[in-house]
Amino acid sequence: MPHDCFADEIAIDFPSVEPVVERMRHAFLGTRADDDVLKTELRVTKREATGGVIVPIEIPITSTCHYCGGRGEVWTEPCDRCAGTGASTLRRPVKVSLPPGIADGARLRFRVSSPGAASVRIEVRIAISSAA
Repeated sequence: MPHDCFADEIAIDFPSVEPVVERMRHAFLGTRADDDVLKTELRVTKREATGGVIVPIEIPITSTCHYCGGRGEVWTEPCDRCAGTGASTLRRPVKVSLPPGIADGARLRFRVSSPGAASVRIEVRIAISSAA
């Protein structure tokens, strides 16, 4: 299987290297259909759906731990800040613009990226409440 290449090339001394190699594999070989998609639901009122609205949401993005540089350790001790994973999670604010007349059940798909982090695929499902 082509996506299993590099599988045994991960450095045992640096377990945090595995996510980096995974990102490189996806950059060279493309995104697999079964990749994780972060799914969420936005609830809006009928008035907001009719007139359009901008809704702020926060997206969790995994990036390299700035303290240990992604190694997962500092001077042979596990990194306390990332618990030895070499990664940290950032919450990035994003404004989702819903066009006027958006339908209940509509889905918006997009990617969010940040410097030094892998992009995150997002799927937002719109739920219109019956309240004004």
